[in-house]
Amino acid sequence: MSDEAAVFVVDDDPAVRDSIAMLVRGEGLEVKTFDSPRSLLAELGHCNPGCLIVDLRLPGLSGLELQEHLAGDDNVPPIIFLTGYGTVPAAVRALKAGAMDFLEKPFDPAVLLALVREALARDRARRADVHRLDTLTRREREVLGEVAEGNTNKVIAANLGISVRTVELHRARGMRKLGVRSVAELVRLMR
Repeated sequence: MSDEAAVFVVDDDPAVRDSIAMLVRGEGLEVKTFDSPRSLLAELGHCNPGCLIVDLRLPGLSGLELQEHLAGDDNVPPIIFLTGYGTVPAAVRALKAGAMDFLEKPFDPAVLLALVREALARDRARRADVHRLDTLTRREREVLGEVAEGNTNKVIAANLGISVRTVELHRARGMRKLGVRSVAELVRLMR
């Protein structure tokens, strides 16, 4: 799969897949459709940018089970759930597990497209954050990880076996590389 952002649609109803694909392609976006979670997993790489539109009830793995399966991967694109059989407990479970939204069929095309645009923007921002984190040296990452946990420079120095001055240098250099000005911004970025 390419590095081009795509919308991955997983629905066992070919009419729904085709209508979503046509809608999204109409916005000039790449779309890949799948009839089951297993077919998606067979093709989805670990770094595919984009978003997932997933039906709740699917053959084999359900949409929620697919979400659980993908949960351990930090590179999973945002998930938008669609369902004709939604329940409050299912929606709550999906949202608590990190789903971006939960729409019932029939859905409003304008609402779905707005969610897709937002999901793609979120995924681009998350990937940019990951890229920024990749610019850190191992030591800068260790120091900033300790800072994000709320440790003082003195505690960090003791934990890492380095001087406080060295902690200050790595901290300043790392914060500058990441473009963050406060510990709160650092914590949000390193989540």
